[in-house]
Amino acid sequence: MSVTSHTPYMQAASVKQQVQACQLILGNSNKRFSGVTSTMLETASVQNGQIALCVLGKSHVPSSLLTISFWQAVKWFRQAPENSAVRVFHARRNDEMIQALLLKYLFGIKLKILFTSTAQRQHSEFTRWLMAKMDCVISTNSAAASYLPFEVAEIIPHGVDCKKFTPVIDRAELREQLGRPRLHMAGIFGRVRRQKGVHLFVESCIQTCEKVPDFQAIICGAIDDQEYVSQLQQKISSAKLSHRIKFLGEQVFTDVVKWMQACDIICALSENEGFGLTVLEAMSCGAAVIATKAGAWPDIIHSGENGLLVEVNDQTAISNALHMLAARPEQRMALGCRAHQTIINQYGVETEALKLCELYQNLL
Repeated sequence: MSVTSHTPYMQAASVKQQVQACQLILGNSNKRFSGVTSTMLETASVQNGQIALCVLGKSHVPSSLLTISFWQAVKWFRQAPENSAVRVFHARRNDEMIQALLLKYLFGIKLKILFTSTAQRQHSEFTRWLMAKMDCVISTNSAAASYLPFEVAEIIPHGVDCKKFTPVIDRAELREQLGRPRLHMAGIFGRVRRQKGVHLFVESCIQTCEKVPDFQAIICGAIDDQEYVSQLQQKISSAKLSHRIKFLGEQVFTDVVKWMQACDIICALSENEGFGLTVLEAMSCGAAVIATKAGAWPDIIHSGENGLLVEVNDQTAISNALHMLAARPEQRMALGCRAHQTIINQYGVETEALKLCELYQNLL
């Protein structure tokens, strides 16, 4: 079994000692890259210099972080000195709670287990049972916390890397570099599916293109339902707007950032979200954001101040908001500037990592 460490040529014995010294174990049970994986890795990269940690599972983990398997955790933690300190296991998924409980109760490893709940739905009986076994449960937003049958210990919102997601000086020049016209641009990001409100975005863009001649739009993300996309493309084609409204498909991360930076307006129109990092990333890039009242977005956006909030599935409200921002450059620039400052002040990944480290220390 392989172990990845930030010291490339570390011998097996010293790796074992480093694992045994870890105060924090981070769950990483899903082999598929997701928003949960992204937030864990972003905070871990900051926490790595503040607390000794390891990641349980190597999928998508950079070489700068120490990774171990479940059975390595069992073996090495059980071999730790009798007087070794308690560790914190931070779980973000059901199976990670199960892993932590097995380590604690079946294998006798001294753990305090922390779970982050982000789901905005009624939890299954099994999930509630698992959470009842946790030493601490927190959430990332007030809406998710409201679905829990008890009061969370703390609400710690996610943060973004403001050095990666940062405004550019000349969006028009960047659009040209990306192969698009220099026209003002709106975008929607994430998996292309009905639940994400892509059809609402397309309809709003068609209406806006008819009224605002210097407007274009992009849809950026992996396509889940080709038939759904084909219907939208046909609608765009019928309006003779295929040159101004484009599906980009899935992009590599660095290009996603560039496309976000190139947008004057970014829409997030989901029916529901656990948290919804896209809005933080868009705001950090200085875009004017239109978001539905889903996920953590009502906690983050003060409508009319640092973005615009609309009701879920409200086509008229979305179309009106998009047309207004497309037609009023001064207003969208003001919203974008205040959005960027909101992220700098409150939602940087360093802020999230620091609050979590304080919580870990309290548990320890």
